[in-house]
Formats: sequence, C-alpha cells, structure tokens
Amino acid sequence: MVTSHHEAAHRIFQDRPELLEPVFSILGVPLPAKASIEVLTADTTEIRPLERRVDSVLRIEPPDGSTGLVLAIEAQGRRDPDKEVSWAYYLSYLKAKYRCPALLLVVCQDKATADWAAGPFRLGPKGWTALSVHPLVLGPGNVPVITDPDRAARNLALTTFSAMTHGHGEEAPAILEALARALDTADPESIAYYSELLEIGLGNSPARDIWRNLMPRTYFPGRGTLIEQTWMEGEAQGRLVERAEMVLRVLENRGIDVSPEIRERVMSCTYFDTLGYWVDRAFTVSTAEEIFISES
Repeated sequence: MVTSHHEAAHRIFQDRPELLEPVFSILGVPLPAKASIEVLTADTTEIRPLERRVDSVLRIEPPDGSTGLVLAIEAQGRRDPDKEVSWAYYLSYLKAKYRCPALLLVVCQDKATADWAAGPFRLGPKGWTALSVHPLVLGPGNVPVITDPDRAARNLALTTFSAMTHGHGEEAPAILEALARALDTADPESIAYYSELLEIGLGNSPARDIWRNLMPRTYFPGRGTLIEQTWMEGEAQGRLVERAEMVLRVLENRGIDVSPEIRERVMSCTYFDTLGYWVDRAFTVSTAEEIFISES
C-alpha cells in the first residue's frame, strides 16, 4: 500500500516539474533547456492478471523536436530484492511503448537504502550478465542541505525536497526554518502546497512536529494532517450557515415576519437535523414561531 509520505516523495515531481532541472544537475545528467514535461500513466501492465505500476512517469521532450526521454520515478523506503526485476521491466516496457530512452530515478530518505538502490543490478545466470540496471538515485548523500532562507526562496521545490530527504537527520530543523522563512514572502498557493506537502512527506517523524509549529496555516483535506481539523470545522460551519439562511429565506419569501429573536435562534443552531426540520416546516407554517413546534 502506498503511504502518504511515500506518495509525496515522488508526487512533487509531477506537480512541480521545475524540480527536475536542479535534480538532473545533481545527478550529472543533461536535461534539455526549456524542455516540455508531460505526466504519463504509471500503469505498466501488459497482461491483465499481472499488475505492475511505477510510482510516477514523466515524458521529457526538447523544444527542438529531437528525441526526448521517459523518466520513471520510484520512492523507495527500504531494500526490496524484487525491485531489480521490476525496475528492469519498467525500463524495458517504457522504452518499447514510447520508442525513446528511459531512465529510472529512485528517491530514498535514508543512506542505506540509497546505497543499495544505486545498484547496478545484473540479471542473468552466474558468470553472465544478460541485463544490467543502473538507477539514478537521490538520497541524503547527494541532495543538498538548504539552510539559507534566500536560497530557499529562490527554489521552494528543491528546498521542500531537501527537507523531505533529510527529514530524519540532524539538519532537518535548520532546513525547515529556512523554508518557513522563505514561504513568508511566497504567494498563497505556494504556501498552501509546499507546507502541506512537506507535512505529508515527513511522515510520523519529529521533524513533522517541528514543521507543524512553524507552519500552522495549511490545508489538504483528507490527508490526516494537523490543519484538517480546522478545514473540516470551517466546512461544517459554512454548511450550517447555509442551511440556517435557507430557513429564513423560505419564511421571508412567503411573506412571514421574522423577529430578531427568531433570526438569532435560527442562525445560532448547530444541529444539521434540526435545521433541516425547520426548513421543511418553513414551507407550511403560518407564523415563524411555528417552525419550532415539534409534530407529535
């Protein structure tokens, strides 16, 4: 099962493709300038009973129309002996399907997993290599530690990725502080996206608690994050207000006088079922007070 912090580790490349430029620079792989990046389906299934799915797949095409490449991205949290075969399959399948070179990028949040993921993985009988897989790997060993707020502000995506990658290291508090200060001057959409993505990406770690204290104003409903309670409360309150206003609107449209006391009682109600009952009553009563009378 894909966990939320697992998803964040590769999803950021889909949402913020500008992150690929500094990442490819770190890895020493040339990236065409001003290349277009397209998110492709991550399904690599050919035979229905056999399910294979890579985390993210991006197509990178140079602006001059020359042959581009397909980039498969995997977030890896631990060693997995089955991956050498899966990764070989992904690359072969993507190469055949899109008729262009394919690369595999593995994102790791601990050095031991990153060292293992670098391979190479050689497939074939003993003494003979039929196929060799050489993943590109991002991990604590090569992702920069960004602790300068000015540098963080120049590349929010890379700094967020830096914080996720080093989230379990001693550098995490300094990176988070720099990112929080950088987001002070960012646009509201960036603040919402990066702050919440990072809370998800840090998982259940001490770094997430630090981030929650630094950035309390975020939203990603349904993700189980700190701000979800605030979001849900605001959403519920809005629905209550709408329903209460409907009660008063029905009465007023029917020409029934609504006193300030009744208006206050309706607007202060915090029960959806009660307000629903009052809406139904508002269509039939002769006076506003009658909406409060329960039917026997």
